[in-house]
Amino acid sequence: MESTAADAMPDDTDLTPQAPEPEQPPAETSGETSAEPANTTSTEPAAAEANLVMELALKDLQDRRDALEAEINALSSRKQQLETELKANFAGQSDAIARRVKGFQEYLGGALQDLVQSVENLELVVQPMVVQPSPLDQAADNAAAPEKAGESTPPLAVADTFRPDEELIRQTLERFFKQPDVYADPWNLRRSIDARDTALLEDWFFNQGGRGAQPSRGTRPRNILVSAALIAVIGELYGDQFQCLVLAGGPERLGEWRRGLQDALGLGREDFGPSSGIVLFERPEALVERADRLEERGEVPLILIDAAERSVDIPVLQFPLWLAFAAGPGERLDDDDLL
Repeated sequence: MESTAADAMPDDTDLTPQAPEPEQPPAETSGETSAEPANTTSTEPAAAEANLVMELALKDLQDRRDALEAEINALSSRKQQLETELKANFAGQSDAIARRVKGFQEYLGGALQDLVQSVENLELVVQPMVVQPSPLDQAADNAAAPEKAGESTPPLAVADTFRPDEELIRQTLERFFKQPDVYADPWNLRRSIDARDTALLEDWFFNQGGRGAQPSRGTRPRNILVSAALIAVIGELYGDQFQCLVLAGGPERLGEWRRGLQDALGLGREDFGPSSGIVLFERPEALVERADRLEERGEVPLILIDAAERSVDIPVLQFPLWLAFAAGPGERLDDDDLL
C-alpha cells in the first residue's frame, strides 16, 4: 500500500514552484494594429475635400478665362470696325478739309496783299469823276452817226461785235486746240482745249457777242481752263486795256480759280490784285463797283462768273464782256457738298 501511495504522489522536484515566464504585451500589439485603420479612415475625407476645392477653383479660373477671352474678342472686333470707319470716312474728309484750308490760306494771303496795295494807292485828294461810255455804247454811237448824216449803213448787231476780229479769234482758238505750249509767255494759254471748249467760245464770241451764259463743262477746273483760253484771246484783242474780274462767292472757290489760272496762263501771285490783271470777288456789289471804275478809265472789264453762283445780278448785264457758267441739273460744284 505504501508503495502504491508513493507511486501515486508526485516527485519533489515536480512540486518546486517554477518562475513565471515573461508575458508578451499583447495589448500594445493589438493597440498598434487597431490604430492604423483609424488613421486611414480620417485621411480619406480630407483628401476628397481638398480635391473638391481644387476642382471648384480650377472651374472658376476656367470660367474667368473664358469670359476674358470673349471680352478680348469683342474688343478686337470693335477695334477693327473703328479702323474701317476711320479709313472710310476720315481719310476722304481730311483731304477735303485740307483743300479748303489751303484755298482759304492762299486767298487770305492774296487778300491781305491786295489790301496793302490798295492802301498804298489810296488817293487822298478827290479826283473829278469822268464817266465814259462802254465800248459797246461807242460802237452804237459810231454806227448811228452815219445814219444821221444820211448814209444807209445799218448798225452792227450785238452778235457782230467780234466779227471784224473773227479770223484772229479763230486762229488763236485753233492754236489752243493743238498740243499745249508749256513754255509760252505769261498770259498765253499753256494748256490745250478740246472741240467742245472751242465750240463754246466760238458761240460766246460770234453768237452772243461776248455777253451771255454758257453751259458748264462739268467741273470747276474745266471751266477755269476755258476761262483761261478766253482771257488769252481777249489779251490778243485788247492788250493791257482790260482787266479780268472773277466772281466765285467763297474763299475756297476763289483759291481754286487762282491756282487754275496761274497754272494755265503761267501767272504769279503779283498778277492777282486790284491793280493787276485779275481780281477775285466774293460779292457781286464789289465787282460791279470795280467794273464801273475800269470803264471810267477807258478800260474793258471781262467778268467771269463761277457755276456755283445761282443767279447773275442785273447790274452785271450792263457791261460789254461777261461770261457766266450755268451748272447742269446733276452737277455739284458747291464746296459745301463735300461735307
